[in-house]
Amino acid sequence: MKIAEPAVPVVILNSRNDILNEIKPRNPIVLGLEGTAHTFGAGIVQGEKILADQRAQYVPPIGGIHPRESAIYISKNLGIVLHRALEEAQIRFDELDAIAFSIGPGLGACLRTVATAARALALLLECPLIGVNHCIGHVELGKLTTGAKDPLTLYVSGGNTQIITYDSGRYRVIGETLDIAVGNALDTFARDIGLPHPGGPHIEKLATKSRLKEPIELPYTVKGMSLSFSGLVTAANRLVTDPQRCYSKEEICNAFQEYAFSMLAEVTERALVCTNKKEIVLTGGVAANARLKEMIQLIAEEHDGVTMLPVHPKLALDNGVMMAWTGVLMYRAGLTLTVEDSCVQPRQRVEDVSAIWVTV
Repeated sequence: MKIAEPAVPVVILNSRNDILNEIKPRNPIVLGLEGTAHTFGAGIVQGEKILADQRAQYVPPIGGIHPRESAIYISKNLGIVLHRALEEAQIRFDELDAIAFSIGPGLGACLRTVATAARALALLLECPLIGVNHCIGHVELGKLTTGAKDPLTLYVSGGNTQIITYDSGRYRVIGETLDIAVGNALDTFARDIGLPHPGGPHIEKLATKSRLKEPIELPYTVKGMSLSFSGLVTAANRLVTDPQRCYSKEEICNAFQEYAFSMLAEVTERALVCTNKKEIVLTGGVAANARLKEMIQLIAEEHDGVTMLPVHPKLALDNGVMMAWTGVLMYRAGLTLTVEDSCVQPRQRVEDVSAIWVTV
C-alpha cells in the first residue's frame, strides 16, 4: 500500500539559527552594540520600535581619547550597560532574534572589544550576526526618527565629517574633511585653551558672549566638495597665545564657529544643488550646536521645497539604537555574517556596503 506524502513537508533543523534562516520574523528583536570610540551603547529595537537605549561614555582625564584606554573602559562597562538595556526593554536574552555591532569605521581596539562580545552572544544564542557600518547607522536612524525618505545627510562628529546621500544601490560620500573632523577640531581647540572635554558645548557657550559685529578673520578652506579644519585650529590657537592679544576667548570662539560652520554650510548647499534632494538630515555630536542648525536651516529656506530635519541631540550622538535599527533593516535583507567573516574594518567606507535594503 502506497503511503500519501504529507501536505506540509517536514523540515529537520539543527539549531535556532537554522530556524531563523528559514522563517525570519517581520519585526525582529535586534540588539545593537556600538563601540567605535569613546562611547559604548547597547540598544534594542523591535521592528521600528525602540525598546532600549543605554550607554556609557569614556571621558579622558587629560588630553584626547586613547584607543587602548577607551577599549578597557568599554570592556569594564559592557556587561553593565547590556543588562541595563535588557531590563529597560523587559526582554530576555533568548528573545533576541539577531545581534548587530559596529564593524567600522572606528578605533581598532574599541571595535575589536565590541565585536568579540557580539560574536560571543551570537554563538551563545545561536542567532544571526550583523556587521553595521557606523556612518550608515547614523543615516538610517536619522531617517527613522525624522521621517526623511531620501535625504542629503550632513554627518558631523568628533571622528567624521561627511555629506552622505544614496545613489545607485549604495550610500555615497560626496563631500568630506581632508584632515580632521569638525568635532575633533572643536575638541582640540577647546583643550588647547583650557576648556573641558568635550569642547564643542563650551566653545558654543563662549561664542554667544562675543560682542563683535563681524567675526575675526580666520582660514577658510573649502576645495570643491572637500574641507580642511587643521589650519583653522592652528590660526585660532595663535590668536589665543599671542602675548599682544587684542581679542577675548569669547570673540575667538565665535570666529572659530562661524568659519567652521560656514565651510560646512557651503559644501552642504553645493551638494544640495547637485543632487536635487529635498531633505537635509543633520546628525552627529556637533549637530546639537544651535548656530550650525541655524545655518543649515537658512540653506533649506532658500531652496524651494527643501526641509531641514535635525536628529534629536540624544540620538544624534553615538548609540546602540542606530546599530540595532540598521541591523533590523539588514536582517530583513538577509545581510548576516558568519563569525569567520566578522572581522572589524577600522577604515570601512559607506561605499563599501551594498545597501540593498534601501528603496527610494
